[in-house]
Amino acid sequence: MMEGTGGARGRRVRGAALALLLALVRGASGWRAMGLPVARHVPRASSIRAIATPLPERRAGSGGVGSGGQVADERLGTPPRPAAGGGGGGTLGSSVGTLLATTTAPPGVAEPADKSDSVAILLLNLGGPDSLDAVEPFLYNLFSDPEIISLPKPLQFLQGLIAFAIAKYRAPASRVGYASIGGASPLLTTTREQAAALERALGAKGVKACAYVAMRYWHPFTADAVRELLDAKHRELVILPLYPQFSVSTSGSSLRVLEDIFYAQEEFARVQSIVIPAWYNRPGYVTAMARLVEGQLNSAVFLPAEQAAAIAAGDARAKEAAREAASAPHVFFSAHGLPEKYVSELGDPYQAQTEATVTLVMAQLRQWGYTNEHSLAYQSRVGPVEWLRPYTDEVIPELGAKGVKQLCVVPVSFVSEHIETLEEIDCEYRELAEESGITQWARVPALGLDATFIDALADAVVEALPGLKTPTVRAINEGTPVSLRIINDLVALSRKEELKLAPRRQRYGFTDTAERINGRIAMAAISLFGLGMLPSLVEMLRNLRQ
Repeated sequence: MMEGTGGARGRRVRGAALALLLALVRGASGWRAMGLPVARHVPRASSIRAIATPLPERRAGSGGVGSGGQVADERLGTPPRPAAGGGGGGTLGSSVGTLLATTTAPPGVAEPADKSDSVAILLLNLGGPDSLDAVEPFLYNLFSDPEIISLPKPLQFLQGLIAFAIAKYRAPASRVGYASIGGASPLLTTTREQAAALERALGAKGVKACAYVAMRYWHPFTADAVRELLDAKHRELVILPLYPQFSVSTSGSSLRVLEDIFYAQEEFARVQSIVIPAWYNRPGYVTAMARLVEGQLNSAVFLPAEQAAAIAAGDARAKEAAREAASAPHVFFSAHGLPEKYVSELGDPYQAQTEATVTLVMAQLRQWGYTNEHSLAYQSRVGPVEWLRPYTDEVIPELGAKGVKQLCVVPVSFVSEHIETLEEIDCEYRELAEESGITQWARVPALGLDATFIDALADAVVEALPGLKTPTVRAINEGTPVSLRIINDLVALSRKEELKLAPRRQRYGFTDTAERINGRIAMAAISLFGLGMLPSLVEMLRNLRQ
């Protein structure tokens, strides 16, 4: 990381930053990264046989907690701008790289009920604009996050200004993209439905739970959800990112915001909490993914309509007879991209976990008798830096050149439909496939409310509950051997005020210090509130320390 700005070195820093800014502002390819659309092309009449993925119906009042609030940027000193819907009120703290959103309960709303006898489940997700008017402030929130745009230290004071410029420039094109999928992101509606389904699944397992939705870049913000669960007087909290694979830029960013809130709120002293950092390898998740893929392989896109209908009706003999034909399509996994340096320099486990997900899903399909060839690529790259390869928009033409005619596309890192599935994959990549000579195309739907998937999340929560009873401390008291690194983490984090942490605006970047703070300390600190750590978290800490 460059420290100075003087002389030739300083000119290189300024030149590189200017080039980056121009590339970010002008670049169209990949602006759907982390949920951003570019201006949608005008689709041509298509000869590809495809199954349409319906957009979830938008419901009245789905704008989220605080959708009537105001947003302001404290760093730039700009006055509050009304968010979609108007209104205003108080706020719970502030978080790194986000607009402040202030909310108050509507007049006449009763105080929240005491839910101290139930477990709180905090579902972390990206968030998305709930109206076309919300697109610009959503983009500002996104690009204010140093995990999305990481500037050299001498230029970090420009983060807010750069975010403002990018949001202002990109908003018109982004509105076109969102208008093409119904005028808003369906992410919040789906996530709330997943929260309700998770509550029911946990209830069936004998666990009384209340699920809260916490979005990173739009309403309901993490602070809103935290305020709600604190007001409900929960004593136990399970934190569940809705990202199957862990990455510093997704789960890590949300967990960092949570850490800031936790240390700022004295009320959290009474809350025992634990985090489930990743769940890509859970059997229920893998099975749900494989079943969705199988459903598309046996669809009318790749099989005669009568045969596909018989299979859909549960005809086992028809399914067995179609096995060879259903094994012909190429199964193409498309995952959200990530800057390569996150993996090579930060030790981010995202790529390894994504590849493991593909391996597990294909192994399940093999077990069911399918022999399809498959490949994995990464979509939605942004700017001039190197991202994880291979790229989706390069692999599709390569497959066409190799003679692939049937393509079954699997959005591997997404659990809900949103701009990247509905616009980028369904429109842009489908048209690219047609231009590349691929004549049959099917896209596997996102998991959404799939019962097996929801049950897998419920199982993950149930298995995490014993961690709220401080097993690590109990193991220490009983003399059970534990990792020295875990002991060091516990000792250091219990005296966090003595740690020499980098300044808030400097603790992101491609350095060993950033890896240590963003990865090991952020994850361990949050789990420390319950002094309970899942085995997967222990393994995560061990890997990030190596």
